[in-house]
Amino acid sequence: MDWQEFSGYNQAYLQDLYEKYCEDPLAVDENLRAFFDRFPPTDDGKAKVSHLPAADEEGFSLEKAVAVGRLAESIRQYGHFNARLDPLGSQPPGDPWLNEATYGLTVEELSALPASLVGEVGVQRSQNARQAIQRLRSLYSGTIGHDYLQIRAPEERNWLRQAVEEERYQPQWTTEERIALLERLTEVEVFERFLQRAFPGKTRFSIEGVDMLVPMLDELIRLAGEGGMRHVLMGMAHRGRLNVLAHVLGMPYESILAEFKDPLERRLRSDDALGYSGDVKYHLGGRQAAGDECAACIEITLVPNPSHLEAVNPVVEGMARAAGSQPHQPGPPQFDPLAALPVLIHGDAAFPGQGVVAETFNLYKLEGYHTGGTIHIITNNQLGFTTDPKDGRSTIFASDLAKGFRVPIVHVNADDPLACLLAVRLAWAYRQRFHRDFVIDLIGYRRHGHNEGDEPSFTQPRLYAIIEQHPTVRRQWAQRLIEMGELTPLLEEEMILGCEQRLQDILTGLDVNAALNGPADFSTPDQPDLNGMETAISLERLQALSLALQQLPENFHLHPKLTKARERRNKWLEDIHWPAIDWAQAEELAFASILEEGISIRMTGQDVLRGTFSQRHAALFDHQSGERYIPLQNLPQAMASFEIHNSPLSELAALGFEYGYSIQAPERLVIWEAQYGDFINGAQVMVDEFITTARAKWLLKPGLVLLLPHGFEGQGPDHSSGRLERFLNLYADENLQVVNCTTAAQYFHLLRRQARLIQQSPLPLVVMTPKSLLRHPLVASAAVDFTQGGFQALLADSTPPEQVERVLLCSGKVAVDLTVSEVRRQNPQTAIVRVEQLAPFPSQPLGALLQCYPNLQEVRWVQEEPQNMGAWEFVRPFIEEVWGKPLQVIGRPRSASPAEGSNALHLYNQQRLISRAFSANPQEEE
Repeated sequence: MDWQEFSGYNQAYLQDLYEKYCEDPLAVDENLRAFFDRFPPTDDGKAKVSHLPAADEEGFSLEKAVAVGRLAESIRQYGHFNARLDPLGSQPPGDPWLNEATYGLTVEELSALPASLVGEVGVQRSQNARQAIQRLRSLYSGTIGHDYLQIRAPEERNWLRQAVEEERYQPQWTTEERIALLERLTEVEVFERFLQRAFPGKTRFSIEGVDMLVPMLDELIRLAGEGGMRHVLMGMAHRGRLNVLAHVLGMPYESILAEFKDPLERRLRSDDALGYSGDVKYHLGGRQAAGDECAACIEITLVPNPSHLEAVNPVVEGMARAAGSQPHQPGPPQFDPLAALPVLIHGDAAFPGQGVVAETFNLYKLEGYHTGGTIHIITNNQLGFTTDPKDGRSTIFASDLAKGFRVPIVHVNADDPLACLLAVRLAWAYRQRFHRDFVIDLIGYRRHGHNEGDEPSFTQPRLYAIIEQHPTVRRQWAQRLIEMGELTPLLEEEMILGCEQRLQDILTGLDVNAALNGPADFSTPDQPDLNGMETAISLERLQALSLALQQLPENFHLHPKLTKARERRNKWLEDIHWPAIDWAQAEELAFASILEEGISIRMTGQDVLRGTFSQRHAALFDHQSGERYIPLQNLPQAMASFEIHNSPLSELAALGFEYGYSIQAPERLVIWEAQYGDFINGAQVMVDEFITTARAKWLLKPGLVLLLPHGFEGQGPDHSSGRLERFLNLYADENLQVVNCTTAAQYFHLLRRQARLIQQSPLPLVVMTPKSLLRHPLVASAAVDFTQGGFQALLADSTPPEQVERVLLCSGKVAVDLTVSEVRRQNPQTAIVRVEQLAPFPSQPLGALLQCYPNLQEVRWVQEEPQNMGAWEFVRPFIEEVWGKPLQVIGRPRSASPAEGSNALHLYNQQRLISRAFSANPQEEE
């Protein structure tokens, strides 16, 4: 086609698109780009030609027609800058591109131009361009602002534009439905006012100012139920949590009021052997199965969250991934994006401020982490604790971070109920259509201070003078219904009194102990049993699995450097007593045997497909075509799914995702591996607040496995330590297992033990894994070691017991260094005992072992870590209690840094440490 085939308004519209193309070729679709490529712009990006005549056949300027088209597009793109979004009445930021005068247009000219210049929205309901522009402003600059400019996919942009301008999701309510909304808002508001009056000054983090959050969640759950969802999984910080628990999850008022009563005698009752401590009421979670005539049974979960406001985000995403994954067939699990809906409720200060938000957004399109789209709601108080937005973010809107991930955003005034529900319906429809994230920026205010004991007017006196006089959304909606003739003031008052009386009656007759003793949302974990678990498999199974794992597809071109390594993996078949199975093969055999028993496995982490140290090669790539082949996904014996994914270079969100997956599907073996052990530093919040404390605070049962490469090998302070001491410091009440095993067979049995444990009582497992020892001959195991017994908490060397006068207790790589040293041969009276499991500490097995040495005179603890790190401070009281005497430690001196920055210095210090371990007077050699 050519320009001459277009005329009138079409030609004007085409010229407008051409000028956009000149500014940015990607601003138009592929077909138009091909057409405009025939008319390239000038070097400075200006349109080379204009194909518009001075006027059309009706006599008005086509330049004005182009101006109208540009104004209309600017309103679509930037209208949210003029939207009335603040309930407190502050002026919107505005934009000159939204003014007629910018385009040389007057009201009179707009009145004379046809509505069709604005697009279909103008043709439908307007008589001229002025009316069409007014209608466009009402859609894009009313109490809702549509922020879609960042969306690059034409299909999504067109869908969003049509959804807005055709008003597809505008609520059309009956009188009964409008009254029902008022009743809901009354419940929300009266609940907060009652708590303020009944428990003055007690912290509850009121929802007041964004009350519409509850009806919005109601609507979202209704839509999810109608859409066939089986799960709605929600994460939120503390503000408004009690109201959501009460009115969305249906937690009885009795339970919440009992939490405010907080009876000491109930708290002192310690009938939980696992050290249950509980948590403050505004961190608690809940779970409820709901169903009505509009929805099949749907499980609604609010995930417990600590005061690290946004830390729960990746947890919810991991739970949604687990809920949507089907693990019961071999191969990769099948994921259903319509099985679970993740909903994240953010704070306006935390959304741009907390890095985990960006980390979590980065997961949403990745193969191993996609959840079918998350609906985000920012409960925007326009204020942090005492921090104004100008001091808390560098963006105009709190939601702007999401633009970088090409996520559509709707800003909505929290005092307009219909606009709020329109935003929810639009978000849901977009999510279902494109399986992508959507952000609702619910702009409200915070009626009280950061908490109910805070005085906000100290720092925002003018703001809180306005808030004090501002009517609630309930009052405004009631007044609107009164003006419509659908409500009387008397009925409004009766609603309020009815809610107040119900709460008062419950409080008056409250049996606190009965309310707190009610059914738990999450069942109490059983005491785990780690002792004597048989995990061996038969030699026939081991042989069959090994042979199956070495099979490759026909015409698969293996990388030449991997050919010999894979051939060696069957060498053990020649002699089952020959230690030929290394660490990586033991792991693969363990996984294969677990899959054979019908237990699904998910493994993620940094570079896990190959392994940081090129040891795993769980995925093989055709050397010619690049095609990927995963042996464990093609294992004939498998009865469950296997998935393995390289994670993004993130620790906090990546680990949080796996924790969430683990608590949603505790019966599946979930493993996260760090590139180096010290990378766990980036996920410390997840370790402290979730993994190690979930049982004590929330009675949750994670069975997550952490693999942390650990060992002092001269790689400097940042690649030596998996921070073993931190995990041991966090150990109490059998809340986790910490292991530092040193043989391939031990690792095999440990993984199989964990796979069985999660079927009974899941417990986190932290493994300090080797680096240089991955291929060390002393770490390799014989096949016979896989076919008998199980994991052993202690491994003693072969020194004859009657010969032993000194025992060196140690854990991890240093045990191998001690064993192979020249000094070892000069000290035949010294036995080396490896403590393979540090927590729970094996006190009874150690006591029994030491009694086997009749001539034992001295016990020492040896570690390569500085004495203020590693296991020393943890194991000392256990060993001294068993040994009955003071214990001597051999280790690096106390240090602020984990390890030396010089390899030469490392080798020197390591050799001195080994010598001192065997010395008769180690203090003299310090």
